[in-house]
Amino acid sequence: MFAIYGTSGLMYRGLAEDLRRVVPTLRSVRTRALEPEFDRPLPALETGTPPNAEHRGSAHVALSAYSQLQRAPVARRPLRNVADVMSRNPVTLSHDMTVRQGWWVLYQRGVGQAPVLGRNGLVIGLLSRAELMQPERLPTPDGHALVWQALMAQPLTQVMLSPVPAVSAEVELRRLALVLLDTGLQGLPVVDDEGRVEGFVTRSDILKAVVHDPPLDLWAG
Repeated sequence: MFAIYGTSGLMYRGLAEDLRRVVPTLRSVRTRALEPEFDRPLPALETGTPPNAEHRGSAHVALSAYSQLQRAPVARRPLRNVADVMSRNPVTLSHDMTVRQGWWVLYQRGVGQAPVLGRNGLVIGLLSRAELMQPERLPTPDGHALVWQALMAQPLTQVMLSPVPAVSAEVELRRLALVLLDTGLQGLPVVDDEGRVEGFVTRSDILKAVVHDPPLDLWAG
């Protein structure tokens, strides 16, 4: 199930096919570099060691790799739903933050976007670093410092993307991918039936899932 939330609350709830007809026009945001975190980092090679020590180290690595192969394989299952790949305990922003405060949170937490929550704790918008960096939003390079200060002092609610689509955890990944392509967004907040944030899911989450162990089963059924 998909939904659309704005400053006035829930605006739509229904299927992806219907969402495509009611989603407002949203500016496409730019992609950011993917930094995958692999489960099995490659062992670092030591330098400057005597030949015999290097040989013993190589033998140890080979034996370790062989022992890994002898272990029972981990049970795998296809990844089908948003819940299988979403990030839990996501970064969220408050409606009463300024642009400067919201930008700083995104920077500190190393994320490209975060949902904005209203007074009741429900989603009312989405703040995206890529959206903030659109040329039409920024002062000219030779603009006065006061212009930049005024931009940073604005409330988040004036620059956030709103209304914003949201998705529930049980939605199939192929339907999520369809909505991401339609809206041009890099990610969506994951909400429960009451509209409270349970997680956040991005294109990067899907790509990381492709790289990791369990296979994606986007086209099942």
